[in-house]
Parts: sequence; C-alpha cells; structure tokens
Amino acid sequence: MAIRRIVELGDPLLRVVSAEVTEMSAAFSTLDDLRDTLHEFQRVQGFGRGIAAIQIGVPQRVIYIEIEGRIFELINPVLTRMSAGKFRMWDDCFSFPNLMVELERSESVTLRYQDRRGEWHEIEAERAFSELLQHEVDHLDGVLSIDRALDPRTSFATRTQYLRTLEKNPPRTD
Repeated sequence: MAIRRIVELGDPLLRVVSAEVTEMSAAFSTLDDLRDTLHEFQRVQGFGRGIAAIQIGVPQRVIYIEIEGRIFELINPVLTRMSAGKFRMWDDCFSFPNLMVELERSESVTLRYQDRRGEWHEIEAERAFSELLQHEVDHLDGVLSIDRALDPRTSFATRTQYLRTLEKNPPRTD
C-alpha cells in the first residue's frame, strides 16, 4: 500500500503538462499508488471518484477512476470528442478539497486511452462521468477547475457554504 501526499493548490507542479507514458510498466506503480491514495482520501474526506498522477507528484499521463462500481485505469488518455452541449456544475478537487468552483463542462465526451497492456480503448461518457474525465484530463494539461470558473466574483464557495446553500435550495430533478 502506497498512500501518497496530494499536491495542493499553490504548488507549481499542478501547472505542469504531464508527459506521455512510453513504457507501460512505468505506469503500473503509479496506478497502484493512485488507487491507494484515492481510497485514503475517500476514507478521510468522504468523497472522491478519480485522481490524476500529477496530483501525487508524478508528471505522467495516468488517471485512476472509480465510478458507478467500475474501475478505470487510464494511460495516455485523450479527449477525442467533446459535445457542443454544456451543463453548469459545482466542481471540487482533491488538490483544494474545501473549495467549490462553478463552471461549465461538455454534456458528453469520447476518450481514447491505453490499458496496462498498451492496448487502445475508447469510452463514451455523459454528465457525471463526462465531467470527471474532463476534470482529470485537465489536470494532465496543467489546467485546474479554478481556471474555468464562470465568474471570478460568484463562482467560488467553501464546501461548507456550498452544502448550506444546497440544503436550502436542493437541485430540481424534473
């Protein structure tokens, strides 16, 4: 088990563009560390679905995701299609877990990636999975959700304030 320290907002490493993985075995220990670090973050913070290698200080194009009971180990992920349709959302991040950022993401995306054997696969994702893929690929490109804020005056909230507001005004489901 290798739980790694999560790189936090303000560390210039979060702005580094991650390098392509050319030797698949170089990503194996990174994927294992990402899994262990994700599980520890979930245990401590109570949320979390995915993490990019740069967030544990490894500038490789590697992402680990657990969503809807499925595990995705993404090596050299590339967004090949992003829908023109967008939706607004409040985003959070392991690198600044107490800050929420309002932004827009594409409704759906297509992502190509390699697995541990180096074989290419394609994922089509919508809404929650789509935004998560966009968030994690942004990390690999040195882009943070704060860079995508809709309005620098009103698109930020602490997690506590966000939850208070959500409690008073639950999202519509119709």
